[in-house]
Formats: sequence, C-alpha cells, structure tokens
Amino acid sequence: MKHEELSALEASFNQLIETLLNKKQESEEFTVKLSSERSQFTRFNHAKVRQTGCVTDGSIELTLMQNQRSSFRQFPFTGDSEIDWQLAYKALQELREELPLLPLDPYLVLPSGTNTSREVHCGNLLAEEVLVPTVLEQLAELDFAGIYAGGVVIKAYADSCGQKHWFSTETFSLDYSIFTTEAQAVKGTFAGSEWNQEAYSEKISDAKRQLQLLSRPIKELPRGHYKTYFAPAAVADLAAMLSWGGVSEADLQQGGSSLASLWRKEKQLSVAFHVKENFQRGLVPRFNELGEMAPLELPVIEKGVLVNTLVNSRTAREYQKTANGANSYESLRAPEISPGNLSFEDILTHLNTGLYVSNLHYLNWSDRPTGRITGMTRYACFWVENGEIVAPIENLRFDESLYRFWGDNLVDLTNFQEFVSEVGTYDGRQLGGSMVPGMLVEDFTYTL
Repeated sequence: MKHEELSALEASFNQLIETLLNKKQESEEFTVKLSSERSQFTRFNHAKVRQTGCVTDGSIELTLMQNQRSSFRQFPFTGDSEIDWQLAYKALQELREELPLLPLDPYLVLPSGTNTSREVHCGNLLAEEVLVPTVLEQLAELDFAGIYAGGVVIKAYADSCGQKHWFSTETFSLDYSIFTTEAQAVKGTFAGSEWNQEAYSEKISDAKRQLQLLSRPIKELPRGHYKTYFAPAAVADLAAMLSWGGVSEADLQQGGSSLASLWRKEKQLSVAFHVKENFQRGLVPRFNELGEMAPLELPVIEKGVLVNTLVNSRTAREYQKTANGANSYESLRAPEISPGNLSFEDILTHLNTGLYVSNLHYLNWSDRPTGRITGMTRYACFWVENGEIVAPIENLRFDESLYRFWGDNLVDLTNFQEFVSEVGTYDGRQLGGSMVPGMLVEDFTYTL
C-alpha cells in the first residue's frame, strides 16, 4: 500500500471520529475500533500455485454507552469519508434505539484517559511478480504445501474522551509443510517484516535434512516418561496455554486458572523460567479495546514466581485491582520466554537418549487446577540415542503438568530464541507471535 493511500485512510478515520464527536449527545460515550488490511494471499500445493489474490478489507466497530448500558455495531470501512459517515450514522441511530431496551451493566467501564499514539512500521516484502519464483526456487520435485500472506495491517482506536491510536505495520508469513511419499511431513513458518533470502534458504535446507531422516523406518514407543527436547515452535504452543486459563486475573479470581497454586505460593516453577509481555518490538499495538496503553514490558513470571497477572479495567473494577492495559481476554499479546544456557550444538548431546519434538497440536487442559495439559506430537519428531537422531516416531499423546515441565523437570532452555509468528486469518490477518527458546525436560509423560 502506498504512503498516500495509508494517509488517506487515516484522514478518513480521523474525519469519522470528528463527526461522531460533534453528533454525540451529552450523556453518550462511545469507542471506535478500526481493523483494516490489504494483503496478498498465495496458496501452494505440490509446489505449484493453487490460488492467489489480493484482499482489501476494513471494518469499524462502534460501541455506544449511556446510562450504564452499552451495545455495538460493526460496519465496513471504505476510506470514502461520505460513505463511512452514512454507515456510522445508521449504526448510531440503531444503537440509540436499542440501548434503553438493554439491562444495566454494573461493571461497564467508560472510556477515560488522554492516551494517544501513532506507529507506522514499513516493511520490505517480496513484490507480487517475484513472490512465486522466490518461494518455489528451492522446492522443485518436493511436495510443498502452504500459504503466503503479506501486506499492510491497520489497527486504530478512538473514543469520546479524545483518546486516539493509529498502528499500521507491513508484515508477511509463510506457513508451510513438506511431505514425504509416505505422508510424513516437516512443518515450518517463515515470517517477519523484511524478506531475508539467506534465512529462508537455511529454513528450507533444514527441512530437507529432516525429510531425509523421516525416510527411515518409524520407531514405535511404549507409553512412559521420556527425556524430551521441545523445539521453539512446540514451546510456543505450550506457552499459548497461559493465555487460556493462566495469567488472567479474572480467571484467578473466579477459580478457573491453572496458575492458582503458583499465585497462592503453594508451588513454584524453575528459577530459570521467566515470562514477560514485551511490546518493544512493535509487532502488535500496545493499546487495548479501551485505548489504554500496556507498559512496554511487563514481567509475568520471574524466577518461577508469578509476579504479575494481566488485568483489564473491567476486572479491576469488579475485584478492586489495578488495571495494567490488558485486553478484554486478559491474554498474552507479546509473550516472551527468556533464553537459558543450552547451545544449538549441544541439544542432541545433552538430550542423549529421548525424544526430539518439533511441533505439537490439539492442546487442551486435561486438569486445569493442577496445570495438566494434554496434546499430540506432530510432524517431524524423532527418537534420539546417544546424541544421534535414530528414527522418526509415531505420533504420541502426552498428558503432563506445567508444574513439572516448567518446574523441577526443566533441565535447561536454549541460549537462542525464535519468533513463532501468528498465522491465523480468521476475521483478518493476525498480528504478532511468541519469542521463545527451545527447552530440555526430564521425564515428560506420554500416555498413548
């Protein structure tokens, strides 16, 4: 998207807010959230283009509040100020008719504060005409499947108090799998704001090495406890569980958090385990649904101790806490797990005999109060003996408590981190991801 087009969208959004401020009644408050993107999507199958196209989309969510009641409407955002105002005015009229019919909300939080921000992050993405040959150059005769999504994503916010935020970023992600003739697969993601051809070549070369290992006879393992190395992508999946019944203050207050024992100081994780929210990289907006700004960094777990939870204003009001800019779900938006001391070259040596797990899937809580997570190993996972990869394994189901694998059984974390990007596209391209190391764990429990 050209600079002039971005500026025109921002100007149209600002004009819409000014008009809403002029038209609002004295007793009314409102918030406006904008989500917009212009993205190139290209889907690959058998190392050929299956589908390609460009999507331009935008939507506004207008929330109206009056007399302790609230409701919202969503409508398209076109960038044409006249059309956008017509849609907004129709939504405003509907909301004014609807509000008196709704029940009172005792914990309704009205917009307040004076926060404003403006961030514009430009990227260096592949041009449309070179995208396909660049991605497929090293993949001839391989069964490569995946989807590339890249372009500009805009998030913006404004309210009746005068708070206003504008965030635009230019990013890409390539989410792919490469299959063997026996239907085994290596999975990978490649993402960022600048296409790095050397880094991409290294990813594909590593995938080819794993494909050769996958061609070996599969080793069947009985259920039991195995020393396991989790690659960063697998660690990111485990860390994502903290956003679902983990670090939320509301979940703790309501008895639905897996970290309740940690919160009550009945248990402790390894002193080597640190988790924080880190917005320093500018990959996601710092503002939330009420225009409140999260701190640039917020430690959540330090040396195995829960030092902060995520608290939004509604939870703060209900439980007399102090809000810290969390979103409405009180989920991690920019999670980072600190690295340890294990070097890449020493991973297999220190694992010695056990499992090398590249990816996980189907994660769920099997017993949330005790922090037990169940799930499956996925894609290129291997059996290692005496520091050497011996064979691929059949997929295994695990059931293990985070108080064990991030507690006493955590041997070490790698001294490098990887950025594991969000690749979801439901309701628009998702932003951000997790910055995580790999980790080595003793006696991880596999049940099937």
